[in-house]
Amino acid sequence: MLAMTATLLGTSALAQDIPQADSDWFTAAQERLQTQLDAQPNTNTAKNVIVLVSDGNGVGTNYASRLWAGQQEGGLGDDYNQPHDLFPNLALVKTYNVNAQTPDSAGTGTAMMSGIKTKAGIIGVTEDVNRGDCSTLPGNTVASLNEIMTEMGKETGIVSTARITHATPASAYAKTADRNFEASVPEGCTEQADIATQLIEAMRSGVIDLAIGGGMRNFHADDGGRREDGVNLIEIAQTELGAHFAMDQASFEAAPLDGTPILGLFENSHMMYEADRTDEPSLAEMTAAAITALEAKSGDNGFFLQIEAGRVDHANHAGNLARVVQDQKAFADAVAMADELTDDEETLIVVTADHEHAIAFNGYCGRGSNILGLCMGINGDGVEHTGEAELASDGKPFTVAGYLNGAGSVLIEQPDGSYFGTRPNVTEEEATDIDYPQQALVPKSSETHSGEDVAVYAKGPWAHLFNGTIEQNLIFHVMHHAATAE
Repeated sequence: MLAMTATLLGTSALAQDIPQADSDWFTAAQERLQTQLDAQPNTNTAKNVIVLVSDGNGVGTNYASRLWAGQQEGGLGDDYNQPHDLFPNLALVKTYNVNAQTPDSAGTGTAMMSGIKTKAGIIGVTEDVNRGDCSTLPGNTVASLNEIMTEMGKETGIVSTARITHATPASAYAKTADRNFEASVPEGCTEQADIATQLIEAMRSGVIDLAIGGGMRNFHADDGGRREDGVNLIEIAQTELGAHFAMDQASFEAAPLDGTPILGLFENSHMMYEADRTDEPSLAEMTAAAITALEAKSGDNGFFLQIEAGRVDHANHAGNLARVVQDQKAFADAVAMADELTDDEETLIVVTADHEHAIAFNGYCGRGSNILGLCMGINGDGVEHTGEAELASDGKPFTVAGYLNGAGSVLIEQPDGSYFGTRPNVTEEEATDIDYPQQALVPKSSETHSGEDVAVYAKGPWAHLFNGTIEQNLIFHVMHHAATAE
């Protein structure tokens, strides 16, 4: 054992026998060290670039999802690794917008797709645009990475479980004074088209080759539609652009993956949560279709693809951690799919989030405590928890995870408008129910984002440039450099 350890450590680092050298923890760490020592930076030109954004999946949300996935496989959870957890390069990302300590996805999407920070609520424009004021738009638009990659001869696409006109996917093609101009613009706003129209025009010009997600209501004026101009953008995509239109699992599976433009709109608004999904494709299925289609059309030129797990964010807003972790697992499956279908030597894969949420974790919980359930005691005689719930000073148990604000607030509005409350005595069965909103403190109808750092994980050409603590707009610059480096 000593000889093997000496090989790993190097003879100069091991002057004497180390009593812990036969520990599994010790040897695993030495193996990881050797992997790091052997690593060489990949400085190839990136033929393909894929950025996968789990909306709202900051370090805390990622922690919860990691534990849940590991516990679903029968483990304790915290030693489990999601696919991106094993990527060799990572950094912490500062997510603030120019005018917001706590960011929104319009400003963060623009940072990642255009390389500049801008204000909250605006997309594809500089900070000189005032939200909602179309007159400030001229002269202040910026080019997205999709537009730049198209000029380089690459094909590009967007995939999202949110509305395809929502903030993050829209940052690939739209320039708008307000992220909410999805189906129409205010009277007198002649400086821009609505976001859905901009998508169809981006497909017409070849900037976007496929767009798959939700948000059908923004493309027509029929029953359930929101278009005030009466235009049917779906018909235009089919008849004028030759696009294949998918609206359910069958029409998705029938999509030609030979380079034919694809417009997929699976719900009127956002796609279903993964926990509730029926008759529509998973994020991993959409990822596989997008990569196959873009590769077929791009040939040797390669492609750029943005993939978003938009509903991680929405479940966090609802304080519903059970749906958060299931949508994040679907995202992790998409990461694995993208990795499986591409070659590390020529494809840069970037995995990140646009922002975190006001999620928090209680202590002191023994290992194996259900991440959705009650905090169980630490077992001094073993590894797994005691099976007895920890109690707070009020004599009641508490869940491992909670939120600082949201619909699950323990403070209830009184008839006089004041707020008062005591914590309910929640059980393990109640806490682990799919519809359970985690306990929160500050009462709000929708839980908020938070301003803390998120992580970026990367592998492939120039992934080693993700290092340290970075500004969010640097993500664009690394992806662009990887695609243009010679």
